[in-house]
Amino acid sequence: MTLGLVILALVTLQRLAELWISNRNTRRLLAKGAVEQGRSHYPWLVAVHGLWLGVLWLVAPSRPVNFLWLAIYLLLQVARGWVLATLGSRWTTRIIVLPGEPLVKRGPYRLLDHPNYVVVAGEIAVLPLVFGFWDLAILFSLLNAAVLSIRIREEDKALDRG
Repeated sequence: MTLGLVILALVTLQRLAELWISNRNTRRLLAKGAVEQGRSHYPWLVAVHGLWLGVLWLVAPSRPVNFLWLAIYLLLQVARGWVLATLGSRWTTRIIVLPGEPLVKRGPYRLLDHPNYVVVAGEIAVLPLVFGFWDLAILFSLLNAAVLSIRIREEDKALDRG
């Protein structure tokens, strides 16, 4: 078993766990009267992220690992954990707004409006670099930026920020 295979397996398990958490949080929020916004772009977001990870599974498992980029990726996971812990039961992969709830302004949200998207943009770029794929880092960063431009606009509108 290669280190690349282990890394990809761990990233995949993390993403699957996060989808489970997101679905659980979404159900709970909707049961409390929350509303989903910006649903039409969501399949594109899933497609970009799924394709990103799928392509890496195809090309990266046997590649050598760059430990500097891996360390940067691990730092991004710390930031991801901070975002998820800050949002708690309000974190989802969808735009779910619970009317009357104030915006979260603690943790990384006191520094940025969209810290999760900064982390995701970093992950999309850095994980291919762990395996030496500059072309995939650029390609998927551009695709992610296109989807995030829609996503952030929709989220800002839903949160009355835009």
